[in-house]
Amino acid sequence: MEVGQATQASGNGRAVGAVALGVVSAATMPVAIVATRYSSSYELLHAGFAIPVAIALGALAIWLARTALRHDDARLGRAGGRRTARLGRALGILGIALASTGIVALAVYGLLTYLGER
Repeated sequence: MEVGQATQASGNGRAVGAVALGVVSAATMPVAIVATRYSSSYELLHAGFAIPVAIALGALAIWLARTALRHDDARLGRAGGRRTARLGRALGILGIALASTGIVALAVYGLLTYLGER
């Protein structure tokens, strides 16, 4: 086994971590919303508590993807995982976008509730 093959086979763990965090980030809001449907003690409004979690996990996924890409650049493309890191970054952005949608929904709900009580 040559040195290049061993390096290529080891992969880039940062890229895999970025994908894992990105998947969890993108799934946080839908899981929180579905959980409120099957719970008698939580309402849909309580799913808003998952927003900071989704944003934090998405930011971590983006940061980890960036470090994976820098690691691959530093190794002149031999570390691998560029596609995986890009996927992790895209999933992190998706998680933040879903959380942002939740923020907008909560803001509209708050505004409509405020206007309805006046």
